[in-house]
Amino acid sequence: MKSLKSIVLLGVCTALAGAPAAAAEISSTPIAGTRLDVSATGEVMRVPDQATVSAAVVTQAPTAARAVADNARRMSAAIQALRGAGIAERDIRTASLSVQPQYRYADGQAPVVTGYQASNSLSILFRQVDKVGSVIDTLVAAGINQIDGPDFTLADPEGALDAARTSALAKARARADLYARAAGLKVGRIVAIEEQGGGSPVRPVPMLAMARAEKANTPIAPGESKLAVTLSVVFELN
Repeated sequence: MKSLKSIVLLGVCTALAGAPAAAAEISSTPIAGTRLDVSATGEVMRVPDQATVSAAVVTQAPTAARAVADNARRMSAAIQALRGAGIAERDIRTASLSVQPQYRYADGQAPVVTGYQASNSLSILFRQVDKVGSVIDTLVAAGINQIDGPDFTLADPEGALDAARTSALAKARARADLYARAAGLKVGRIVAIEEQGGGSPVRPVPMLAMARAEKANTPIAPGESKLAVTLSVVFELN
């Protein structure tokens, strides 16, 4: 019957057999005792403090010139509304602009142009999440007729990720202590640490339904976002 120590060492060898090529450099590090590879994930929850919204004006007209002119007038009003709401110029960016013909299709006949559609889309960064709802209402009143978002993020994700890294390393050490005790050994030193990934995406939020101009203060709930970091840690057991 195999001893517990033999089982633990067999598991370590099996894990090493399937390790990626990136771990080759780690294996060259001299280890006097027994090598143990541990993977652990640290997670933190944070409330998003900024949001991005896509707001577009889509217009249709018999001619391209009229569709574009209509679109420009409504988008200019929307940008002015954003400025009036206190959104800084640096946080307003044109994301896309297009003019496309619209066709009518019939069996056995060539497509016929029936008009033109112009689209102008803005990407708006909100540094104050509590302003998103009221500004969306203002945009709709100004002529915006297509909204996508909000996409909630953190202004300083690295601070949260550092907390997740610390948690992951603590979990890896606790797991190494567990294996060491089971094998009748002690954790000596950390030979190598490899980060497997950054933060997980912020929890997605469904697209907002179009708000009516007469309904102010569209409710916005940022909730909490989970950020996670996975570490692969190589320990030396003595």
